[in-house]
Amino acid sequence: MYEGKFPHKRYKLTLEFLNKHIDSSKTILDLGVRNPFTEIMIQNGYSVENTSGLDLDLDTSEIKNSNADVVTAFEIFEHLLSPFTVLKSIQTDKLVASVPLKLWFASAYRSKTDLRDRHYHEFEDWQFDWLLEKSGWKIIASEKWTNPVKKIGVRPILRRFTNRYYIVYAERL
Repeated sequence: MYEGKFPHKRYKLTLEFLNKHIDSSKTILDLGVRNPFTEIMIQNGYSVENTSGLDLDLDTSEIKNSNADVVTAFEIFEHLLSPFTVLKSIQTDKLVASVPLKLWFASAYRSKTDLRDRHYHEFEDWQFDWLLEKSGWKIIASEKWTNPVKKIGVRPILRRFTNRYYIVYAERL
C-alpha cells in the first residue's frame, strides 16, 4: 500500500486529532477498506467498521445502512469522482475527514499499477470547506500539517513548509 513509506507523522497527527474530538466509546464507520490506520484506531479503543471496497461513487448503501456514531474518511474523498454524493449519504451527525492538499509544484497523484489509487481531486482547503458546507456539514475544528521527505531537491525543501494534509471535524447542520 505505501511502497515502503509508512506515514508515521500523518498517522500520529490524525490519531491526536481524532482523540481530541471523538470519544473512544463512539462507534466508527471508516470509509475505505480495512487498512493500517484502522488497526491503530482499534488499538486505541475505537470500535471500527470499514466499508467493503464497493465503489462509493456508484454505491453508498453501506454508508446509508450504517448505525455508526461517527464517520471517518482519511484520504478517501480525493479518489472519488463525486464526494458530494457520499457526504450527503452519511446518516450520522459527526464526521472526521482528511484530504491531501493540492501542491502547486506537483501534479496530481496517479499510481501506474493500481487503478483505484489515483486522485481525481486535489483540494485546496477552501474547496474542501465549500464541499462540506454545500453537502450539509459545519466545520467545528480543522488542522493542517506538512509532510517533509528525506530527499534532496527543490520539491523536498518545499515540502518542509508547505502544508500537505488537511483534517476537519464537522457536524451535520
